[in-house]
Amino acid sequence: MTAAPVSDLPIKAIPAVGTVCSLQCDLATILADYAAGHCDAVDLWLGHAERVLEAGSPESLRDLLASSGVKVVAASYQGGLLTADGAAGEAHWELFRHRLELCQGLSIPVLVVAGDAFAPLSATDLNAMAANLAKAAGLAGEGGVKLALEFDARASFPNNLQSAVALVDQVGHPALGLCLDWHHFMMGPSKEADLGLLSAANLFHVQLSDVADVPREMASDSERILPGEGSSSPLPLLARLADIAYEGGVSVELMNPALWPVPPRQFGEVAMTALRRLLGQADMGNGSGR
Repeated sequence: MTAAPVSDLPIKAIPAVGTVCSLQCDLATILADYAAGHCDAVDLWLGHAERVLEAGSPESLRDLLASSGVKVVAASYQGGLLTADGAAGEAHWELFRHRLELCQGLSIPVLVVAGDAFAPLSATDLNAMAANLAKAAGLAGEGGVKLALEFDARASFPNNLQSAVALVDQVGHPALGLCLDWHHFMMGPSKEADLGLLSAANLFHVQLSDVADVPREMASDSERILPGEGSSSPLPLLARLADIAYEGGVSVELMNPALWPVPPRQFGEVAMTALRRLLGQADMGNGSGR
């Protein structure tokens, strides 16, 4: 696949910044500072939302988001569902139901679900995962929320795009699609040709980052840097997004402790500028990109 020059990519996606990029700050500060830096959409880290709920109510969180003028394109993330079983699994389901209600109440369209099965697996386990995802998608669909399965390069399954697509296809529920985290795509066994499996129908969310110049085997979250500034250029993915006329969210996601102390106003502005440039939306620097 040949990537087009950035300026020639007519990508109508919604540019966003993940609030996890400013993990050490409170949500009110993040939203206000990101908005001041012309970042008007976020991928909401659920830990931030739940800290607000601990001190207030769902209404206080709703008012905070509304007053900020910042749109939430996705919430990240729900773990533990693929292998949730028995009494221990019920805790994951309870938390999932709570988070679905939260997303529904806040009109958050997409909830990212982690592909976090790390133990040795059998064919029976894979079928159980599909059944759990089908159950989760059914619950989400009833509330008007979409689930975006994110494969993890470190997991036993799914750890690549092809397997994640196959699992989503096996479930076959309209409320279940994919979240493609470029870091996991590049650090795992996914291949560039696998990007051809993405479509406007199955891709619900995208998370972008680049990686410092280290071997793939040694790259961790702490090596995540701004997209377009390292050794893992997202241009092949961007070309595919243009091909399928993708219009969902594309968020910068950097879980890098070295960047957490950067003031949110500064980080949000720099991250959004870099992202809009990659999406071919540089001339929309003070707008929503839509």
